[in-house]
Amino acid sequence: MQELANLFAIASTVMQNRDMALPKVGSIGEYIREQRTHAKISLRQLATAAGVSNPYLSQIERGLRKPSAEILNQIAKGLHISSQALYVQAGLIEEREPEESDVLAAIRADHLITERQRQVLVDIYESFRKENQAAAAEEEARLAAEAGALSGDDETPLPEDYLSALRPYGTSPGDDRAIKEIKEIKEG
Repeated sequence: MQELANLFAIASTVMQNRDMALPKVGSIGEYIREQRTHAKISLRQLATAAGVSNPYLSQIERGLRKPSAEILNQIAKGLHISSQALYVQAGLIEEREPEESDVLAAIRADHLITERQRQVLVDIYESFRKENQAAAAEEEARLAAEAGALSGDDETPLPEDYLSALRPYGTSPGDDRAIKEIKEIKEG
């Protein structure tokens, strides 16, 4: 009877541990496969670049094997991606919010370039970031303006080609009855 109780206790522990959040072995494999196909690299090419066998890499991709940090590092090099991305995906490290851009940290850490060269690189990088932020803001404003124009809530004047098309039908520059009728038709 005691053996049966022990067996149930072990089975219960196994079932509880199975449901706990463990690193998703399958997800790292899926991620590696996704990155490999996106980079248009064959399994054989990546295995060679990473220094692992084809069957081993295949097993990793299918979620049957959990690669070590060293193997993940080699795979990341073969995929030309950050090893940190693979470590996060494998659950080896937690994703962090960078306090400073990794690019800026790398520039500042490189002592093979002069301080002036570092500052020039930082300035260029920051100007690209500001330019892209401004472009994103402009695009957002443009989309918002388009959405407002489609809603019919704005009071923007009709385009000149509409106005010129109306002139032969007896409208004068000061007469906006036809324009109001067109706006009502557009809204209706």
